Formats: sequence, C-alpha cells, structure tokens
Amino acid sequence: MLTRLAIRDFAVVASAELEFGPGLTVISGETGAGKSLLVDALGFLSGLRADSGVVRHGAERAELVAAFDLGDAPAAQAWLREAEFDDGDDCQLRRTLRADGGSRAWINGRPATLAQLGALAQCLVEIHGQHEHQALLSRASQLALLDAYGRSDAELAAVRAAAQAWSVLLRERDALARQGDVGERIDWLEHQLEELQREALEPEAIAELVAAHRRHAHSAALIGACDSALARLGDDDGPALGRQLQQVRAELARQREHEPRLGEVDAMLDSAAIQLDEALALLDQVRADLDLDPAAFDALDRRLARLHELARKHRTAPEGLAAQRDALDAELDALRGAGKRARVLDAEIAAAAAHWRTAAQALSAVRGRAAAALSQATTALIAELGMGGGRFEVALEPTTDAQAPEGRPDPQGAERVEFLVAANAGQPPRPLRKVASGGELSRISLAIEVAALGLDAVPTMVFDEVDSGIGGAVAQIVGQKLRALGATRQTLCVTHLPQVAAQGHTHYAVSKAERSGMTQSAVQLLDARQREAELARMLGGVEVGKEARAAARRLLRDAG
Repeated sequence: MLTRLAIRDFAVVASAELEFGPGLTVISGETGAGKSLLVDALGFLSGLRADSGVVRHGAERAELVAAFDLGDAPAAQAWLREAEFDDGDDCQLRRTLRADGGSRAWINGRPATLAQLGALAQCLVEIHGQHEHQALLSRASQLALLDAYGRSDAELAAVRAAAQAWSVLLRERDALARQGDVGERIDWLEHQLEELQREALEPEAIAELVAAHRRHAHSAALIGACDSALARLGDDDGPALGRQLQQVRAELARQREHEPRLGEVDAMLDSAAIQLDEALALLDQVRADLDLDPAAFDALDRRLARLHELARKHRTAPEGLAAQRDALDAELDALRGAGKRARVLDAEIAAAAAHWRTAAQALSAVRGRAAAALSQATTALIAELGMGGGRFEVALEPTTDAQAPEGRPDPQGAERVEFLVAANAGQPPRPLRKVASGGELSRISLAIEVAALGLDAVPTMVFDEVDSGIGGAVAQIVGQKLRALGATRQTLCVTHLPQVAAQGHTHYAVSKAERSGMTQSAVQLLDARQREAELARMLGGVEVGKEARAAARRLLRDAG
C-alpha cells in the first residue's frame, strides 16, 4: 500500500507531500491546476522515461519519492529479496530528474536501473488511464486476473507440476539424442575395452613387469657381478672374510682382559659375521635366479611395448591405463542402458503428456466458466458506467494442439486470454490494448476491477480520466464503484466530478497560484468543512451559492 508521496520541483509543483491510507483517496482541483501531476509522478517512479521538461523552471532537478507498506504486497517482497533490495516491511522508491535530461533512481536507498524500478513498481501500483501505465493491457496480467477470478489455483498448480515433470523427461530424451548413434559408440568402446582387458594393467603388475624387463636386459652384467662378489667373499673352504673375522676375534679375545672396550668390538664383529653370512646366502640365491634367456626377454619386451602403445593411443601414462579401462567400461554400461532407457522414456513421455493434457483440460474448463462470468459481470458494469451498448468479452485462444505428442508443455495451460471490448453497440469487439480513448479505457478498467473485486495482486490502483465525458447519475455510479473497489484495495482517483469526489474516504485538493511571477501548484488535505467547500466549488463553478453548498452536503451525506 502506498503510504507517502513526496514531490519537489516537479513541473509546477515546488514542494508537496501526501500521506495515504486504505480506502478511496480522491484528488480534485481546477482545470490546469496540476492534479494529474501526482499520477505522472507515480508513473515516473514506475520507470517511465522523462525529459527535462518535467523539471520546474529555474530548478536544477526534480525529486520524487514514494513509500510503500509491503504488508499487502507479497510479490513485491519476493522481488526485493531476489534482487537483494529488501529492507524490512517497508519500501521506498526515489528518482531524480535533472534539468539537463539526466535521471537517477534508487530502491531502498540503493542505486537501481529504470528496468528494476519498473519491474518492482508492477508489483506495487497499477495506473489506469494511460496505455503505457496500464497493467491490464498485458495479456499475462489478463490471464492472471482471470485465474484469480476463477479461483483456479489448484488447477493451475497441477498444470505447472505436470509441465515440469514432462519437461524433465523431454530434456533427458534430448540429452540422449545428442549422443548420436549409440550403437556405433558401443562397438567402438567394446573394441577399445577388449584391447585393454587383454593386458594386466594394475599399477603393481606394471611395476613388476618393468622390473623383470630391466633384470633380463642386464642379466649378463648381473651374473658377472654376482660371480665376482661370491669369489671375493668366499672360497671352497668357506667365506674368506668369515675366516678373517674369526681370526681377528680370537686375537682380540686374548687381550680383552686388558681392555674391556674390546668386548664391544667383538660384539660388533660378531654381528658383522652374521650379516656377511646372510648377504652371501642372498647373493647366492640371486645368482641362482639369473639366467641368460633371450626368449623370455623378448616376451617381456613385447609386453612392455604393447603397454606403451596402448598408453599413447589413450593419451595417458602406462600407470593410468587401468583407470582408462574402468572409465570405458562404465561408459559402455551406461550406453547399453541408454538404449533401454530411450525405449522406456518414450512411454514415460507419452504418459506425462497425457497427464498434462488432463490437467490442462481441467484448467481450461475452470477458465471457460470464469471467462463467461467475468464477461457478463463486466458488460453489465460498463453499461452502468455510461457506455450503453458496450460489450466486454474474455476470449480464450488455444496455444497448443492438445493431441500432438511432439508438443512442448506449457506451464500456463493450453490457452492464452485476450480481453476484448466494444465501446458502443454495433461495433465488433477489439483487444482492450487497442482501445484509443483514455476515458473509455479507464472506465472499462474500473469495470473489470470492480467485477473481479480487486483479485489481481497489485495492492494500489490509480485511476485517471475515469470520469471523462460523463456526468449526473453515471458519475455517481462511477464514484460508488470506486468506493466499493477501495473497500478491497487501496484506490486513488483524480477527478473533476463532485459525485465521484464525494465518495472518497480521503480528499486532496490541488490549487494553483502565481508566486514571484511564476505559477505554482499546491496540494492540501481537506477536512470536513474544506471538503464541503471544494465539492460546492465543483458543483457551482466560480460563484458558489447556498444551493451548491446544500448539494455538496447532500452528496457527502449520501456517500456515508
């Protein structure tokens, strides 16, 4: 709900600040006083583009500020959170318009683009009367209003859920289709995998193969080294070093009583003798395992060459071949399952499409009933509002062939809506967005809003030129409809008719006067006495007599 509008140096308004509450607020004033400037200010705060002409003469810039209570605007709260502009339960829109043509905007004190300002304003205020401000001209808004009127939340939710489930399956099928000829890929993977599976590819097996190959490649040198070592370390009577160690130990043992530390030396030599015996035993075993076998070496060489060839083919190190084998095996399993999944998907997609069509048909039935009821109610209200012979229709246009299995799911259902209107008898109905007259558009919009009891989500509605070209009893009916609408939504109306102004819960008057050689407008909140005087002026013109004052009191009394 709009709570405050502040204007400075805007057109002929030097400074004005208005406080707003629930119900119907009317704004009146003499012709040319600038009462529609308040609507224009809200329009510019809604993101409309402006030129330097809106800045008051002599000022550097105009400043516009609107404050909103978000208690009745959940869509605005969600938008603010998503865009990270949220700041509690209140919201402030601010915009400056410079005399040089520049413009800046803020949302809750943070810089914003005009696009962001407009997107948020669509959730906060709906201005009727000017085509560029009119949310009801949007077919998306028309569909949302029809669904709200028909209370089709459950049916719409079912269609959206069915569309989501259908879309998920279609995306999966598209992903499978993008894989190309799965059969060719399977054949290629099987061939590659067969090559890899013929070899022992685990890192341990490869390490053992490399070691064996190196050992056979150097077997002659190894045999020579082992034979030479054995010859030097031992002879036919036993290891030569071993005999020398025993002799040394015996000689030192005879002198140990004279030097106790020789005992430590003896212990070390004893350990060395043991290590020497073990080394000789292992060396003998190594020598026994060595053999000059060209055939075995060739076999190892061929195996190692195959591993390197596979590694180059798969662009990895030999140690990475096992991981490559496992990856190919996993892909092969997935592709083999993909063929089966594709066949199952066709059945699942057909079932999902049938489910969506069933849900869409249920939604279409609700929309059809709601369209007929809204058309009838709005047509009756149009006649009451002085457009005798006028007709309003809600046209439902199919958007998809419900029987086409290749169709794509629409989360909004199987049709779109177009509001059609014939302003006069005998005229064919035309889309509401093509109605030229601002006054007709305002009254038609008022009729739609009253018929729908303000079911659209926008919390504040502004009507401009709603009483253009009407008077008398019709004007009173327009006022009554606006007051009824104000009971469900905050409603603002700029009017020159006393019958409409009398219905307001709050009344502002705009006046103009010459100050310092310049025409300036001022805005004043009227109390009961001032309101009676303003209505009398609207009734009586320049000369306000007793009859006009009495009629003004009567209008206020009848409005309650």
